[in-house]
Amino acid sequence: MGTTNRAELLRGNFSGRSRPLRPPWALPESGFVDRCTRCGDCMTVCPQRILEKGRGGFPQVNFTWGECVFCGDCVRACTAGAFAATPQQTVLLAPWSARAAIDAGCLAMRGVECRSCGDQCAAAVIRFRLVVGGSAVPGLDAAACNGCGACFAVCPVQAINILETSPGRGVQA
Repeated sequence: MGTTNRAELLRGNFSGRSRPLRPPWALPESGFVDRCTRCGDCMTVCPQRILEKGRGGFPQVNFTWGECVFCGDCVRACTAGAFAATPQQTVLLAPWSARAAIDAGCLAMRGVECRSCGDQCAAAVIRFRLVVGGSAVPGLDAAACNGCGACFAVCPVQAINILETSPGRGVQA
């Protein structure tokens, strides 16, 4: 498929212009790209196999295959200094400012019973509010969301995106 991967096409990034979500604890985009040697060590050690080679050979997160468990293995594997945290700091520093976002294509928001995302959310930040005479609708506590991506792959209509909320890093809305 050339330099645009399948996940980008499925999520509507036909041009490849939006910046990908980098691994947790990555430096801001310009620093990450400057420091990353594209060796692939972070991708190799990821136990969830959610890191893949993106445009230019740089690692990016693809939640299609699973969620991030924030183990820090990617940080430990990097010898190039492309991460803002040291292995010891991964338990202290937030991994990123990525958060889930549910769009209007959500089945539950369209009156169809679906709670797939809430069932997968270990942090319980996606909760369903009952609606009299209708299907329960999701509510997302974005402030409590850690952006792990557990809700992403299970959405049958791809109505969930994981977006970086800090300027200068990751995916842009």
